[in-house]
Amino acid sequence: MPANPALDADVPAEAGPPEEAVGPLIRGVGVLRRLTEAGGALSPSALERATGLARSTVDRITATLARMGYVRLDGRDVVLTPRVMELGNAYLAALRLPALLGARADALADALDESVSLAVADLDGVRFIHQATRRRALSVSFRIGDLLPAERTAPGALFAAEWTEPDWVRWRARRAADPQDAAFPAVPPRQIPADEAAFTQRAKRARRDGWALDDQLIEPGLVAVSVPVRDPGTGRPVCVASVVSHTSRHSAADLRATLLPRLRTAVTAMESDLRTATEPEPGPPPAGLATWTTASKHQLGRDFVESLARGLTVLTAFGAGRSALPLTEVARATGLSRATARRALLTHEHLGLVSAGRAFTLTPRVLGLGFPPLSRTTLPRLAEPHLRALADALHEPTALAVLTPDGTEIQYTAGAGASRVLTVHITVGARLPASATSLGRVLLADTSPAFPEVRAQGYALADEELESGLRSIAVPVRDRTGRAVAAVCVATHTARRTLESCVQDLLPELHRTAARIQTDLHTASRFTPVPPT
Repeated sequence: MPANPALDADVPAEAGPPEEAVGPLIRGVGVLRRLTEAGGALSPSALERATGLARSTVDRITATLARMGYVRLDGRDVVLTPRVMELGNAYLAALRLPALLGARADALADALDESVSLAVADLDGVRFIHQATRRRALSVSFRIGDLLPAERTAPGALFAAEWTEPDWVRWRARRAADPQDAAFPAVPPRQIPADEAAFTQRAKRARRDGWALDDQLIEPGLVAVSVPVRDPGTGRPVCVASVVSHTSRHSAADLRATLLPRLRTAVTAMESDLRTATEPEPGPPPAGLATWTTASKHQLGRDFVESLARGLTVLTAFGAGRSALPLTEVARATGLSRATARRALLTHEHLGLVSAGRAFTLTPRVLGLGFPPLSRTTLPRLAEPHLRALADALHEPTALAVLTPDGTEIQYTAGAGASRVLTVHITVGARLPASATSLGRVLLADTSPAFPEVRAQGYALADEELESGLRSIAVPVRDRTGRAVAAVCVATHTARRTLESCVQDLLPELHRTAARIQTDLHTASRFTPVPPT
């Protein structure tokens, strides 16, 4: 790891920051990148060592990121939260490719029963923007946002087929500076030096054939076949679609013979989709961001780094229908002055997060800010910190549950206990009759006419129906479509709270907790599925 990676922030060594660059923004991005590379969590002292920053600086940056909802302090660790995915979501929404092509990739994965991915070029690397994975004990896939060296992938050969000489010069410089691929934590360290002649030959074959193979280039057993998806206007690859498997299921030659034709058919359909796609209507830009950062600064004082917060909010100005924005539009969307927005954009350009031309656009590197560790999350993982906070606030146990497939039982998927002598013990994985629990009634009311009162009031109470002395209240957790995918409850003893107290005192806190879980779920599931269990 570089001696001061928070300052180099993945930019070429010869490119120093411009005079107008925002130093706190550079350092804050460095902290997010180190957290991402570490899998989403580091202690403040580990961040201090990884970034080379002073402990006081790390503390101020993490306090600011926590205020923004991008990290939380969990014991001794700084942990990335789903809210940070809004940065990557802005890039993916502006890119449009996951929305336009993702369904085709998913359908191909279902038809072949193999993992299918979409990847874009990120300088001399390959970064994934969509994954349709198979849920097996032995599966082969990467996370959305993972960055791989071009020479160790099939998509890399297809992108390299289009490289100019400056691209090859940059690749050689990176390879010489990092011969073991330490800058690519998603792949195993390289054991054998990269063979330039072999990679250039693979790129030439990819240009000639229009497809490429990965025959265990990343690690033993992993194979893939890839085809470029070309822009209907320019003919250049906008992304690469790949079928990924392992040698116990397919050899590389078998992938070429049996699966390549079906991949090509899917890619032809993807290119047709691109040809007929219409420009989306711009969604509403973020509102009140400049006002919020000013208020946060007044409240937290020097512990809130306003220039970092404002610099990161600039990235959220982009999105569907807002893929390329001039400076004036960025300033208008964020509520920042032109001068502040300009300095932030210049800093992001230096960090490789923004590309400047007639207008500013986000680059794939934005996905490196927290997205990969969170792109494989589940609903229980999203809910757990919120359940703990609710249990601590109410001194009562809390739980999350889903309906079993037949709808007759609930299954607990997450919970948090309370420090009481008399308490309810919730076992993750345990099942109970749905109709006898508040959790089950909330979920059943969403799909059947069985509990009309519950559906009308939005919550359910269960009073000593499952066990004497046990009283609980539950509300639903809804996905982006509004469907109740889970429910969250608070359990208590009848001697501690009356039914009226459950509604007056527990229900408001329960609703707030469900809303926080839903916010995280909606953010995390925008471009990647979040399993309910």
